[in-house]
Amino acid sequence: MSLSKDTGQKIKVAVAMSGGVDSSVAAALMVNEGYDVIGIMLRLWSEPGSESANRCCTPDAMALAKQVAAQLNIPFYPIDAKNVFYNEIVEPFINGYEQGITPNPCLQCNRHIRWEFMLNHALAFGATTLVTGHYARLESNSGRIKLLKAKDLNKDQSYVLHVLDQEQLSKAQFPLGDYTKVEVRQLAKDFGLPAAEKGDSQDLCFLGKGNYREFLERNSTRPYEPGEITNLKGEKLGWHAGLPMYTIGQRRGLGISTKKPSYVLEKDIEKNTLVVGTKDELNHRILLANKVNWVSIAPPAEPFRAAVKIRYKSVEEPAEVIPLEDGSVEVHFVHPVKAITPGQAAVFYDADICLGGGIIQMAIK
Repeated sequence: MSLSKDTGQKIKVAVAMSGGVDSSVAAALMVNEGYDVIGIMLRLWSEPGSESANRCCTPDAMALAKQVAAQLNIPFYPIDAKNVFYNEIVEPFINGYEQGITPNPCLQCNRHIRWEFMLNHALAFGATTLVTGHYARLESNSGRIKLLKAKDLNKDQSYVLHVLDQEQLSKAQFPLGDYTKVEVRQLAKDFGLPAAEKGDSQDLCFLGKGNYREFLERNSTRPYEPGEITNLKGEKLGWHAGLPMYTIGQRRGLGISTKKPSYVLEKDIEKNTLVVGTKDELNHRILLANKVNWVSIAPPAEPFRAAVKIRYKSVEEPAEVIPLEDGSVEVHFVHPVKAITPGQAAVFYDADICLGGGIIQMAIK
């Protein structure tokens, strides 16, 4: 419904724009439904000397978002978010690798940048909700809002949205949740939007054209110390170039020769040791996760069965989720799961409902 029950006037919404096809179609759909729409776009941090490298806010992307806003006849407001983005996203990303984990900045971006910083600006502009081009759905019943998977499971983004709470969900709209990506591109053509054929961004926005290892080497607060590579028995196999350069499950670039292919099993920060092993030794049946957020349900008191994803593109695995007294959870998988990675999120599902999730602390055999 695009009219306020109280005033009879159009409901004002803010659309998070990026110049891409998804946010452009989201804006067009809201205009088409009769909402009073404004477009907002964040200027994010980029490395000094590469200020135009952040893929979420390049000059071309900003120009395209302005063009879409002008075409839809809606106001467009760029917002400077460089400092908050560096403090909340980039710095914890660097620190996380230094501490031996593999953080997921997209989770924290949704938590702190979109649904705190950006939402607050949207509300300050007089908007009632923040609209984004995420592929997810919302369902309200029994006084609680549920976060659901998108119609297009290949594009579903409920995994990175599990960090939201009920207050944030009440101020969220995801108009693309009932469309497939193919349908969204067709809508862009039907609306005559210039972003109809624009490709999807795949990598972390602030890496520019580089990779995370190069980025960490340039931006780490302390030099990386080489150390031993060992197997689970403690036998020395070679030398690593610095633990932040490796991630759990990595096979290539280890620089060692073994009878069977070797994979990174763990990173021992205290001993500065990289532990490798066989593919089978990557298997674990239990993980411990903390900082758990229950997005669609109240915090459960008893163990329950769920399908669990341990990274954004992983296959769901059947498991028992056991709530602990300190608010963390143990997840016991039915089958062994490969490459459980501290720093990533374990997210719990009941069919299409995203129940919640937490940050993986450790994997246990």
